[in-house]
Amino acid sequence: MKKITILLGLIIVFGLSSCTDDFTKINKDPNAVTKEEASARYFITNPQFNLYAPNRYPYWRAHLIHMDRYSGQVCFGNHQIWWSDELGYSYHSGYTDATWDWLAGYLGQLDNFMRLTDKGGDFENELMYATGLIMKGLYFQMYTDVFGDIPYSQAADPDITLPKFDAQKDIYKGIIADLDKAMQIIGDNERTGDGVNDLGENDLYCNGDLQKWKRLANSLKLRIALRAHGATGDDFSSTAIQEALSNPLLSGESDNVLLIKDEEISQWGSACYGDVWYCCGPDGGSGWRLSKTLIDYLRDNNDPRLEKYAQPAEGGTFVFTRPDAADNQDGYDNFFDRMHFLRDAIADAIGNTNFYTEYGQDSVKFDIPANTYYIGQPTRLNADIKTYVRAEFWSKPSEWVYQQKNQGKKPFPELILTSGEASLLKAEAIVLGQASGDANAAYQEGIRQEMKLWGVDDAAIDNYLATSSWGNITGLSQDQQMERIAVQRWIGKYTDGFEAWAIVRKTGYPTELSQGVNDPIIFGLGDINGDYPTRMRYGSSAYNTNGSNLQEAINRQGSDVQNTKLWWQK
Repeated sequence: MKKITILLGLIIVFGLSSCTDDFTKINKDPNAVTKEEASARYFITNPQFNLYAPNRYPYWRAHLIHMDRYSGQVCFGNHQIWWSDELGYSYHSGYTDATWDWLAGYLGQLDNFMRLTDKGGDFENELMYATGLIMKGLYFQMYTDVFGDIPYSQAADPDITLPKFDAQKDIYKGIIADLDKAMQIIGDNERTGDGVNDLGENDLYCNGDLQKWKRLANSLKLRIALRAHGATGDDFSSTAIQEALSNPLLSGESDNVLLIKDEEISQWGSACYGDVWYCCGPDGGSGWRLSKTLIDYLRDNNDPRLEKYAQPAEGGTFVFTRPDAADNQDGYDNFFDRMHFLRDAIADAIGNTNFYTEYGQDSVKFDIPANTYYIGQPTRLNADIKTYVRAEFWSKPSEWVYQQKNQGKKPFPELILTSGEASLLKAEAIVLGQASGDANAAYQEGIRQEMKLWGVDDAAIDNYLATSSWGNITGLSQDQQMERIAVQRWIGKYTDGFEAWAIVRKTGYPTELSQGVNDPIIFGLGDINGDYPTRMRYGSSAYNTNGSNLQEAINRQGSDVQNTKLWWQK
C-alpha cells in the first residue's frame, strides 16, 4: 500500500485533476483510493498536452517565434509588434534556449509513463506501453527535425548522465523500429483494458482507441520514411514506405488525431495562440499577420480555406513622409524602393495600384478599402521598413485560430497527424514510384480531408477539385506533381509550424520560401545571409553540461548554425 500511496502522490503533483472524474475523487480524498483504483492512465495526459500545447513560455518562443515563422506562414514585423520579421533568423540565445530546454526536458514525463507500464513496472500494461512507444516516435521526430543530431539511444538511461548525440539517420531508424514494435503489440486489440486499465478519456489523442493508435503509428512511419527517402546513405526508407502502404493509414474525418484544447488548464500549464495574442495587447508581441505566400496560394487558386484561415485586411488610409536626409540617409535614399515594394505586394491582392498615390518626392498615400481584400504580408521584412508595414495592410488569422481558452468557444485544435496528410503522403509515394495506385485520387482525398478539418462544405470542396488548377495532378510531370503535393501538404499544416517548416526544407516548395531572400534594403538577412533556415542552433545548456558529446555531433553534422542542412536534406 505504501507504493500505491507514493504513486498517487506523484499523480497529484502532476496536476491532472481536471482530466477525469476519477482523478477528481482521488485529489479530494486520497485515502479513499484503493490499489484497484490506481492506474497508469493518469500519467499519459501530461506528456500528451505538453508535447503539442506546452505552457506559454515555449509555446511563444518555440512554436510562434521560430517554427510558425520559419514555415513561412506567419509574420512579425508590422508597425505595432515589438520585433521585425528578422527575429529568429538572427540568433537569440534566450529564444533558442527556450526551445531547446523544452524539447530536451520533455522526455522525463513520457519516460515515466513508459516505465510504469513496461514489464515489471508498477502498472505493467503492454498495450499502454505501446502507446508510449508511438508518442516517443512523435516526440523524437519533432525534436530531431528541429536540431538534427540529438541524444536518443541513451537519453532515457538513468545510469548515463551525459548521453551521446545520435546521428539523425539512426534516430529515424530507431523510431521506425519502435513504431513497428508498437503496432505488433497492439495487434487486433481495441482497448488497453477494462475499467481503470482503459486509457479512455485520459488519452487526449485517440480516446483509448488502440486501432486508431495503430493507424497513427503507421501514418507516422510513412511520414518519416518519405522524409528520409533519397537522403545520403538512406538504406531503409523504401522498405518502410512499402510496409506502411500495405497496412491501414488514418482515413476519414473521425481518424484525425488532434489535441482538443482543454477548458480548465491555464496558459501557464498549457497554452494556445490566443494566450499569446491577447497577452500583451496590439503593441506588444501579439498581432502577427499571415504571409503573402500562404494568402496568395489560397486566394489566387480560389481555395475555400481562405476565409477559414484568415480575415480580410482591415485597410485604411495612411500617409508616409520621406525622412530627412540629414537625419536618416538610409531612409531618405531607400524610401521609394520600400514604398514601391509594399505597393506591389498589396497590388498582387487588389489587382491594381489605384490605392497608391505619390506626392512629388516628399510623401505617399496608401488608401486600402476596409475589410475587403485578403492580403498577405511578405516574410522576413527588416527593421528599416517596419515603420511603414502597417498592421492594417495585412490579413490577420481567423478568430478561430487565436481564440482564447476558457472563453466559451474552443480554439482550433493542435494538429498531430491527420487523415488528409496520410492521403497526401500516399500520393507522394505513388508519384515517387515507391507504390502503385491512383496518385490523383489520393491527392484529391487528401485535399478533401484537410478542407473538412476546417469546416469547408462538400459543395465547395467539389468545386475546388473540379475547377482549380491545383485541384488535381493528372497529366502533370513528376516535378509538377511533387510541387502540388508538397504545397498542399504545406497549406494543410497551417498552425503546425514544425511540420510546415519540414516540408519546405525537404521538398523545396514553396520555392519563394526555400530560395531565401537577398535584398538588404527590404529584408532581414539574419546570421545566415538570407538563406532559408534549415535547423535551429543547440541550446546553451547542451554546451554547458554535455559539451564533449555535443562537439562530436557538430563535427559529424556540420557547424552549429541555422543553415547547416539536416541529414534528410543532403
